Amino acid sequence: MHTIVMTGGTRGIGRAAAAEVLRRDASAHLVLVGRAGSVRSAADALGPARVVPVGADLARLGDVRAATARIGHLLDAGDVPPLRTVAANAGVQLPDALHTTDGLETTFAVNVLSVHVLLRGLEPWLRAPARAVVTVSDTHFGDLRHNLGLVPAPRWSEPAVLARPGAFDRPGTVAAGRTAYSTSKLAAVHLVHAWARHAPAGVDVLSWNPAFVPGTGLTRAAGPATRFLNRRLLPLLARTPLLDTVGTAGASLAALLLGDLTAASGAYVDRRRVVPSSPESYDEAREDALWRFAEDVHAGVVV
Repeated sequence: MHTIVMTGGTRGIGRAAAAEVLRRDASAHLVLVGRAGSVRSAADALGPARVVPVGADLARLGDVRAATARIGHLLDAGDVPPLRTVAANAGVQLPDALHTTDGLETTFAVNVLSVHVLLRGLEPWLRAPARAVVTVSDTHFGDLRHNLGLVPAPRWSEPAVLARPGAFDRPGTVAAGRTAYSTSKLAAVHLVHAWARHAPAGVDVLSWNPAFVPGTGLTRAAGPATRFLNRRLLPLLARTPLLDTVGTAGASLAALLLGDLTAASGAYVDRRRVVPSSPESYDEAREDALWRFAEDVHAGVVV
């Protein structure tokens, strides 16, 4: 018996992955972390006997800290089996780079900082051999092949700059919001590389890229034209090798969470293949700077 803690498990790829994990592995229990109403509904639908909801707004890092403490209590009390896997699957893409939560730019807070706070908070309860999987995006490459011309390339700055609103030109525009997204995904890959150096022995931390998957709800805050493209036109391409369906991507994530694929800590998994991440993503100086900043955030030094 083992427990998987998952964010982003109430809709889209995460929901499909959660259902697949429960179908494939009778020994797996899930703890779903997210907005209280959403995780309760998902737990009821997936099966409350093996799914526990823990409410948290991932943009509020105090909520994430409280959620990890709650999960630790469940583990200590034996209410859920030992923790073997963490799936940091939640992500947001916003129509500008001005949204803030507790003073932090929301895209960076959810896509990067909440991941670190979640992993740091759960680290004492992870029982080796253990695996943490962070959902990233091939938009971090910044080229036409990987972003289909829909998302601008990432623009790196110091983490303290990226974590605040207005880090990009014309921050009130959709282009800035999408740049914040691709940059946050580059940061998430950097963070995984840093975690691979800092994680305890027997705990592997991986990046996972689902490729472009229409219909996930990621662009629900975008304009009507983008939402129409994502809902109506791009799903037709999911029948080709260019894109995947939600179900296919969910099955790939579930396979990674259940250990079907062997990968070294720090690896970048594209769908079901270990491949290099972008050349820009291999930068230990950036990774160390991001680690230090995220550690300060986790400790409450940065608010």
